[in-house]
Amino acid sequence: MYQHILVPTDGSEITAKAVQAAITLAKLCGAKLTTLGVKEPFPYSAISEMQPVPPQEFFDAQERIASAHVKAVMDAAQAAGLSCQGFTVEALHPWEAITDHASKNGCDLIVMASHGRRGVAALLLGSETQKVLTHTDLPVLVVR
Repeated sequence: MYQHILVPTDGSEITAKAVQAAITLAKLCGAKLTTLGVKEPFPYSAISEMQPVPPQEFFDAQERIASAHVKAVMDAAQAAGLSCQGFTVEALHPWEAITDHASKNGCDLIVMASHGRRGVAALLLGSETQKVLTHTDLPVLVVR
């Protein structure tokens, strides 16, 4: 069925549900599991000398946070008897990083969480999951 599953993580509680679903599915299919943490780029402004946080400090903090989220997924997979590769990437739009990583690494399923927003809230806030669904040709399992 599926041979390589990608589960992006932001460390949220709802993402934990998607991680568990991805682990269960990977075990059932005998699939490889990969996780991805997306880091925000530095918010450069026109007044560079007024930055509240130096760029390197910001980059280091983003890497620590994303790496911790990725490690949590890898630990959960290991506890379930699976190996899991983990990656962190910087991207302005997480959905682009997710779809690019999936296509470049031969993933055949993306498992993501959805916060379940509907109506105007979904329209105004947007959704990384919705954007992944819109921009990928791969199957996407959405977990609520």
